[in-house]
Amino acid sequence: MQFFNSNDSISAIRQQAISLSISKDFAEKSRGKVDIVTFQGSEQENRRRQLLSVEVKAQQAKIVAAHGEEHFRQQVMATFFAQVNKQVNEQFDNKAYLYNKVLNIEEEAPTILELLALRATSINKIKPLATSLPWLATDLISLVNKPQYRKRADVQVSDAKLALSYIGLDNLKLVMPTFILKHWLPNSTAPFSMMKRKLWNDSLSIALASQALAEHTGINGYAAFATGMLSNIGKLAITRCFLSTYNKMYKQELTDAFNAKDKRLHNILTKIESSPELLLEQLTLRSSQLSAELIELMNFDRLPITEAMFDLAYTESLDKMSPLAQIVTKAKVYVDYRSLAKAKLITEHETLALFQAAKLTKAEISLLKKSDIDHIKLKFN
Repeated sequence: MQFFNSNDSISAIRQQAISLSISKDFAEKSRGKVDIVTFQGSEQENRRRQLLSVEVKAQQAKIVAAHGEEHFRQQVMATFFAQVNKQVNEQFDNKAYLYNKVLNIEEEAPTILELLALRATSINKIKPLATSLPWLATDLISLVNKPQYRKRADVQVSDAKLALSYIGLDNLKLVMPTFILKHWLPNSTAPFSMMKRKLWNDSLSIALASQALAEHTGINGYAAFATGMLSNIGKLAITRCFLSTYNKMYKQELTDAFNAKDKRLHNILTKIESSPELLLEQLTLRSSQLSAELIELMNFDRLPITEAMFDLAYTESLDKMSPLAQIVTKAKVYVDYRSLAKAKLITEHETLALFQAAKLTKAEISLLKKSDIDHIKLKFN
């Protein structure tokens, strides 16, 4: 978010929060370090290093002889990480690929979100779309069969259309953005085992905090909830793409070294650990912009969130953002603060700077503190 990047007093705090979403151990180790993800400071430098990687690989044999085993290990790691970065950068330049192949966004999902924004919508308009997505139909049936939502303990719902009618339109405005984003989460975030849960928890909390702030100020609660929930879609795409590319390339490098009977290289590769710094770099530099670009591909007409997404990505000043973007920014700031405070990775001075930058008032902070922004509350008749 340009709002964070252009403000020196809070950019490091935001980066710390993103580090925490990857791994608590990583966040603790990186605490207090400056510009840990700049990789010499720019995309231009990344490109330069990528071009050098081929040359570096060609010179490895000479380097080993001249500088020894440790230098060889460092060069193997640098070359491999540069190759990974090159590959993911190329994929991130192809938004259609990320949309259709990495996240696999079916056209029915944005259409459902759009329909729920219309005053004249109905369950009957949503039924054919929802039931055409097997994963969504399964989730809806599972939801209404939970003990707290079942009208009779001895009756189980097995039809998605009936489940939709039972849930109702008001509840669907919470359920649909939640289930849809949850479907786009990475299947696995190994070796960062807790990252998937963290991505999910943060997305839900931002959505609920956005809704609470919106209703407090008279802004459409559904639009705020949907914007808050989808504001992390870029993070999901980056995480899925980066980790799958990294793991695929790592396995190929190991296979190539084994087939070439290069025991020395193979032994080095087996000791390489995945780089949270590389992932952090991509998340910091790209996630907000990518969120906006992916939302733009959804072609929303009646759900007014695209402008807010671009404000979140590119607008430096809170005052210049749309009211909806201002609310989501405040929600993100509060959720970042809460996560860092729980991990004891933020000081009182940093907290004050964060709240002041986002212009979070005492009334808004009090509202969020007393609101449950961790659980969706559905209301059934």
